[in-house]
Amino acid sequence: MAPMSDIDVLERILAERWSCRGYLPDPVDDAVVERLLLAAQRTPSWCNTQPWQVHVVSGDAARALSARMLASFDGAGSDFPFPEAYTEERQARRRESGWQLYDAVGIAKGDRERSFAEGLRNFELFGAPHVAVVTTAAELGTYGAVDCGLYVQTFLLAAHALGLGACAQAALAGQSPLLHEVLDLAEDRRVVCGISFGHPDPGHPTASYRTTRAPLEEVVTRVTSLDGAAHHS
Repeated sequence: MAPMSDIDVLERILAERWSCRGYLPDPVDDAVVERLLLAAQRTPSWCNTQPWQVHVVSGDAARALSARMLASFDGAGSDFPFPEAYTEERQARRRESGWQLYDAVGIAKGDRERSFAEGLRNFELFGAPHVAVVTTAAELGTYGAVDCGLYVQTFLLAAHALGLGACAQAALAGQSPLLHEVLDLAEDRRVVCGISFGHPDPGHPTASYRTTRAPLEEVVTRVTSLDGAAHHS
């Protein structure tokens, strides 16, 4: 069998990776965590500013952070505004993803109590032994956050390539005041998200499904003329 090309490997990782919401308790070896972080550090950024700062919280510290977040999940505040609304195809995709999750864990439509409990699992880090808290420099505004988004993507793909599971979590960004306090973040740091990671639990119900992706014609417009003649592909 011919060896896989670089693009074949990349496409396989992109297709296989998922937002892992169930982990084994065993910690990831320090050498593997360092390799993951070194891979993520290759992320490109505007003018090579590399605005991300990453606090990796592990073991007892991760469990203590989880407990603190669970105790104050409703009153924190985010450094970046959360979406004002989900409409049109964005709402449809969000609902599809949500029902895939609920079906996997057996939550019936309208069961608000269990839906709420499932949401709280964000602050339990989904049982992961590690969480990376990603922050950006306030002075860089939106584009600093965009660069951090690139970092998060590289981190997620590298984690999968290393046989790990990972999940980017905007919910943790809503805990910015608490994270500033317990992680001693500088005043000018803005929390972008958290990334829970560890060894995935292959038997966890949430590992049983994968989300879909929109076809290109829904998201790409190819422009071949500036006379108004564009076509979708």
